[in-house]
Amino acid sequence: MSVPRLKAWVWVQAQVMACNRLAIPATVVKKGHKEAGAILLKLNRGMAGCEVLSQVRDAAGDLAWFRSTGPDLVVEADADALIGRELSFDPDLWVIEIEDPKGLYELDGALI
Repeated sequence: MSVPRLKAWVWVQAQVMACNRLAIPATVVKKGHKEAGAILLKLNRGMAGCEVLSQVRDAAGDLAWFRSTGPDLVVEADADALIGRELSFDPDLWVIEIEDPKGLYELDGALI
């Protein structure tokens, strides 16, 4: 059974607050549609590189994450280029950048 869906702005605000509690810098880079905008996370791992995760739903309708940049970390310019392409298709997209070189941020769904 799927979990009820939060409005996009509520979820984004909750993630920024969670990061603040852990002293992890998080910035809303692009505000999307308040009610139902899709969400991208740019996890900046510092010198190791970046990954971009797309919020999706699994077969059961539960929140999950898809690694849009593939299995390996990429340079920041590649992550930004991917985000730019996604924004050209979906102007209602939310983008959050989390600077987390220590890997402290925990996803709230499975990585698929």
